[in-house]
Amino acid sequence: MAERAALITGASSGIGLAIARALGEDGYGVTVAARRPEKLEAAAEDLSSAGIEIHSVATNVVNEEEIVELVASHEERFGRLDVLVNNAGVGIGAPLAETAVKALDMQLDVNVRSYVLATREALPMLRKAGAEHGKALIVNTASIAGKSGQPWISVYSATKFAVVGFTQAIQKEVGQEGIQATALCPGLVDTPMTEWARGNVEQEEMIQPADLAESVRFLLRTSKYCAVPEIVFARPSEALEGGLP
Repeated sequence: MAERAALITGASSGIGLAIARALGEDGYGVTVAARRPEKLEAAAEDLSSAGIEIHSVATNVVNEEEIVELVASHEERFGRLDVLVNNAGVGIGAPLAETAVKALDMQLDVNVRSYVLATREALPMLRKAGAEHGKALIVNTASIAGKSGQPWISVYSATKFAVVGFTQAIQKEVGQEGIQATALCPGLVDTPMTEWARGNVEQEEMIQPADLAESVRFLLRTSKYCAVPEIVFARPSEALEGGLP
């Protein structure tokens, strides 16, 4: 069994899958979770074929019971947790005047509530890892839209501001227990979620999921005395503009 283990939500594609691959290549046992079983299993099989120790759990993070079961299943499989990556996310664009309650609730539930619940459930294992080696890690996927409010995605932007604030609060709450929390704040990343932007930005000019995966590697290679509250990722032409195109 792997000496260290990670749990990643939203891991069937994009950023989550890239992080799972990177950590697996570095010797971590990895639990991957996502809502759609068939897509998750395809991703898990791909990772497993690369020699990565993978445990997959289909999970709808809107459901508290399923989050509880996910963390319990991970513990049963690996017995420990060194890295939690809260990456599940959904963005629904609309003018504020046309924002439906269903779209509002879904973004709040997936982008904020699930992060809080998963972190709550994972803390006992993270505390044990922190006491052991002083470098347990919580990574929360936020967005550059959580650093500068964006029109037509006001709810999404608000949820990502919440993720940044939650990450800061968790760091202050458990930072003395060998646990560090970092918010990843990317601009447009080449994932299915950003297909809407490909008319304005060429796909190959977007930030790559592997860029964020490498940032997690960086975080784990820093000393236990080096905390990184957040990392902002921007395309070179937009690095000083603080927003999406």
